[in-house]
Amino acid sequence: MSHQSELIETDIDAYLAQHEQKELLRLLTCGSVDDGKSTLIGRLLFDSKMIYEDQLQAVQNASIKHGTTGTDFDPALLTDGLKAEREQGITIDVAYRYFSTAKRKFIIADTPGHEQYTRNMATGASTCDLAIILIDARHGVVTQTKRHSFIASLLGIKHVVVAVNKMDLVEYSEDVFDEICRDYRDFAAKLDLPDVQFVPMSALLGDNVVNLSENMPWYQGASMMYILEHVHIASDRNLIDMRFPVQYVNRPNLDFRGFSGTLSSGIIRPGDKVMALPSRKKSKVKQIVTFEGDLEEAFAPQAVTVTLEDEIDVSRGDMLVHTKNVPHLDTTCEAMVVWMTEQPLAPGRQYLVKHTTKKTTGIVSEVRYRINVNTIHREDTDQLELNEIGRCVFEFSQPIAFDPYKSNRETGSFIIIDRLTNTTVGAAMIIDRNPEEIRGKHAAKRNLDVGMHESLVSTEERSVQLGQKPATIWLTGLTGSGKTAIAYALERRLFDEGKSSFVLDARNARLGLNVDLDYSAEDRSENLRRAAEVAKLFNEAGSILICAFLSPSEEDRNSVREIVGDSFYEVYLSAPTDVCEQRREQIEEATDHPEAGKAQQPFFNLNSEYEVPKDAEIELASHDLTISECVDQIIDRLQEDGIL
Repeated sequence: MSHQSELIETDIDAYLAQHEQKELLRLLTCGSVDDGKSTLIGRLLFDSKMIYEDQLQAVQNASIKHGTTGTDFDPALLTDGLKAEREQGITIDVAYRYFSTAKRKFIIADTPGHEQYTRNMATGASTCDLAIILIDARHGVVTQTKRHSFIASLLGIKHVVVAVNKMDLVEYSEDVFDEICRDYRDFAAKLDLPDVQFVPMSALLGDNVVNLSENMPWYQGASMMYILEHVHIASDRNLIDMRFPVQYVNRPNLDFRGFSGTLSSGIIRPGDKVMALPSRKKSKVKQIVTFEGDLEEAFAPQAVTVTLEDEIDVSRGDMLVHTKNVPHLDTTCEAMVVWMTEQPLAPGRQYLVKHTTKKTTGIVSEVRYRINVNTIHREDTDQLELNEIGRCVFEFSQPIAFDPYKSNRETGSFIIIDRLTNTTVGAAMIIDRNPEEIRGKHAAKRNLDVGMHESLVSTEERSVQLGQKPATIWLTGLTGSGKTAIAYALERRLFDEGKSSFVLDARNARLGLNVDLDYSAEDRSENLRRAAEVAKLFNEAGSILICAFLSPSEEDRNSVREIVGDSFYEVYLSAPTDVCEQRREQIEEATDHPEAGKAQQPFFNLNSEYEVPKDAEIELASHDLTISECVDQIIDRLQEDGIL
């Protein structure tokens, strides 16, 4: 059976010692229905000679009865072991297979492709280092391909191999392969997938699975097995943040009291200063005990027992951490949730939450949005349905010690359990947000039911006194299109004509009103929402507010229009990309521009993300017109509409 069968026969101890030192790679296969996930795993096992003769004979017998390939050997039956799976020719539950080569040990999770079993895919992916996403060459990138890719990204899988399968059914066409690669790259550019490789293959026939295929001489890459054996995963481990969730208090006699568990991340040594959470009591590590003897150090994911020099209270569910590297300890967090049951996630309903070794109760206090997996756009919702993915705010009855999921997959995730049925209904990945900020935003939204005081001065009275009607002039366009310069020139002109006006630009808003916001997509939207509320107040006071904001999203601008109302004028500055690029370089050299000085701002460097306004009240070719001419056109329109 094995590549080392001779060593097993002659020296079993040497074989076991050699096997123990191999690096372990956890991977999963995913993709749409009938893309060939189970067939690929069966082919990997068969071509690497990792099948016992009796297993092979059993599969050959089953192939006659249940096979879907028309041959006497259906590799998929090596993993599809359930009766229902063999009868239907599909994968229903996650199947795990273990094998090794001369270079590595492998644990493969074969996950189902049907949409109704998406939760099984998320379960299989939660512990994996690498994902093989299969695509049927005849069908290309489909919805389930995108959904599984998004979940892989969400679950922090850094390495993805896109296997374009069934190339034999498209005559091994290089053009078909290249087109699928382009489509997938376009979609994956929106995801956090740092390492993506592509392999054209036929899992059924073995092309490019273990050995390179003669049928595709145009492919210059490596076979699937070569990639699996050589992908670098050692640096993926978090060995910096020591997190030791206590699973069991080990007290075999009066002279020994240890705390048993599995290191989630980091390294621990005797003499280390540690803190127990949530009590924040401190001590030092005395011993690291295992069945084989004491250790000088332990690292993730080793299971050990730790003893401390001081008798401090530590219980199951507590966490030991280094005193100078402490996670968040709070009752509030924000997380991305994969919902796994037909009963929708309901805000306000109490659930059980299991985080590392700790169990507590909690509620979803708010569903911020859900993700459309086809477009990766956010959609407003107040609940999550089966297989939907969304961003939620959680409040727990007890504080938990957590890290952002991106830095620590173990302490940055938890599962949601139904209290009545005790079934897992959701998986959550914690977002890197300060709990105080989350509470502040949530409290602000809770106060929306507070009644508003009515002014004794009407808008009409203000208009008569000021000799103008209120309006919001919203300047939008690429950075460098001239928004700020035109805004202040317009303010000067209006002031000189005796009108009440004021400028609110992105820079000044960031320095005061929105100083607490970052440049994430959500905070960009909140930045504009607050500006719109300010504009509404200025308009109620009878003034003209001139806003200069990049505001690249059509959805966000429409939200601003809805808040402000009928007095809203969208002014699009249509200077082309090359002109704006040249101006932006000058801006960077001359000033600390609020949008040019942030390398992490995606819209500053990716102009393709800017959505051109479709129904702007005014469009100005700011690359051809002078600032004064732009102001003239805005003034003319305001006079035509009776604002001035």
